[in-house]
Amino acid sequence: MQEPRKKLIIAIDGPAGAGKSTIAARLARKLGYVNLESGAMYRALALKAIENDISFDDEAALVELARNSRLRLEPQLTDNRVLLDGRDVSARIRERDVTEGASRASVHPRVREWMVARQQEMGRGGGIIMEGRDIGTKVFPEAEVKIFLEAAPEVRVERRLKQREGTPDMAPAVAQELRRRDQRDRTRTASPLEPAPDAVVLDSTHLSIDEVVAKAEELVQRKLAQAERKISDVRFQI
Repeated sequence: MQEPRKKLIIAIDGPAGAGKSTIAARLARKLGYVNLESGAMYRALALKAIENDISFDDEAALVELARNSRLRLEPQLTDNRVLLDGRDVSARIRERDVTEGASRASVHPRVREWMVARQQEMGRGGGIIMEGRDIGTKVFPEAEVKIFLEAAPEVRVERRLKQREGTPDMAPAVAQELRRRDQRDRTRTASPLEPAPDAVVLDSTHLSIDEVVAKAEELVQRKLAQAERKISDVRFQI
């Protein structure tokens, strides 16, 4: 009997606007995997902090808020349906104030520690694609496939504008927002944004979505083939 193929853990990291969510969702559909947005969890916590008038600088209060929250991610075709304490907040957490709040809340080590533990619980069984900023370095350092997705700043601004259905005059503000986000992500003491040593860096600046997905799928298929060869070698030796 032919054994089922091993289900991998795939980590996709990168800065805001690099295209992580889109690539992860499409790749998950092609592979039949589950796509989980780690950033959606931080956004949900930021939304709850806003609703409870808790400062994004108050680490202890944010951790307590997280511990008393029920977060659930339900994969959809393009992103995740996000349930916060049983309430669908999928649309609300994509708004600018929540996005900015999530960036500020995520710098705290104890907040990240709590989130990482929840993310590891979600993906422990494999067959998942998790995207974020520290998946390959902190959440799943043992992931079989690690991708660090990059893009030129101007391309990231353009993509973010398109995502928000913004106008060209909004570009300077979006560019400034992304620069602030990058600064926080790359300089925080807890799990700074950086490629894992064994990650494959993909620059999507001059690539279409389909081309990036194809390159990512090639990496996955290569890893699956390697795993199958190892299994065959063990059987032969036995």
